[in-house]
Amino acid sequence: MAELVIRNLGMQPYQETWEAMKAFTASRDKDTPDELWCLEHPPVYTQGQAGKAEHILAPGDIPVIQVDRGGQVTYHGPGQLVVYLMVDLPRAGVGVRTMVDIIEQGIVTVLAELGVTAAPRADAPGVYVDGAKIASLGLRVKRGCSFHGLALNVAMDMAPFLRINPCGYANMPMCQVTDFAPGVSVADLAERLSGALAASLKGDPVIRTDGWQALADS
Repeated sequence: MAELVIRNLGMQPYQETWEAMKAFTASRDKDTPDELWCLEHPPVYTQGQAGKAEHILAPGDIPVIQVDRGGQVTYHGPGQLVVYLMVDLPRAGVGVRTMVDIIEQGIVTVLAELGVTAAPRADAPGVYVDGAKIASLGLRVKRGCSFHGLALNVAMDMAPFLRINPCGYANMPMCQVTDFAPGVSVADLAERLSGALAASLKGDPVIRTDGWQALADS
């Protein structure tokens, strides 16, 4: 079983995290262990490669960053669990579609443990509870290696979602874990979800709590 590094990074700025993901992916080789980064971001809107400006309705003082993942605009903020998956897909024996399935089913499984019934949708990537979106997905693959990942709404201010068309869907209802399982924390969900993803990827998890500088040094 290959080593899989799980980094619990806490609150991290979006731009620097994105640059670190790109640098990690560009510098890795066939022996570099895969990594999952669990973190939160300060308030930011990110616009995917196919993103259309009309889906950003009224960003106000929240910055908008154009990024290289798939998908349209989404919101990140405190109280949302973000997991970035740096995975060598050929080495893991999975394609992009299977990777998306692994992420979605990992979220579904973890929410089921909390008594929350969730499911993906064939027509709109992500995970939903009673028609409301609880988690968003967006991946980029370069040289066979994935980066970017998922955002699971846990216990956050949901108002900024009203200032965009989330993932390009007007009037898309949004929800979060604490709507159904009060008291659950981002840290709890990070532990549960990273464990579920590691198991699906058949990785031997190595937990690291070292901070931002470790990313530049790794």
